Amino acid sequence: MKKVVKDAEITAKETAEKVVSDVKEAPKAAKKVTRKAVKAVGETVAEAAGKVEKKAEEVRSEAKKAVAKKAVAKKAVKETVYLQYLGKEINKDDLMKAVKEVWTKQMKKKAGDLKSVTLYLKPEEDMAYYVINDEVTGSIEL
Repeated sequence: MKKVVKDAEITAKETAEKVVSDVKEAPKAAKKVTRKAVKAVGETVAEAAGKVEKKAEEVRSEAKKAVAKKAVAKKAVKETVYLQYLGKEINKDDLMKAVKEVWTKQMKKKAGDLKSVTLYLKPEEDMAYYVINDEVTGSIEL
């Protein structure tokens, strides 16, 4: 019976030592598993980020194409306007040039400050009346 007790004590001691050893090794094993998990998740996140960036680039490319198509569709129409009256021919572009000269040379204003021009043509008075930037008014002879 002493032998059975002694064997049981040895087995218990070995089992206890094994449990203590396993407990000591558990944090190391947990760290190793955690590192592997973090690495796997990191790679997954990096892959997802790459996919998102690729999709974003595709969307940007499509947007650029759409803007380019719209720009082509909105080409300016060349306009030429003439007023013919009592043997005179007056061109819209010549009138605009004259108004711009009044703005820059007579009024000593900067060309960049000219935002809008509205012209009123009155051939019976031989005059063109203008409104610049919705504030300044005047006239020029046709």
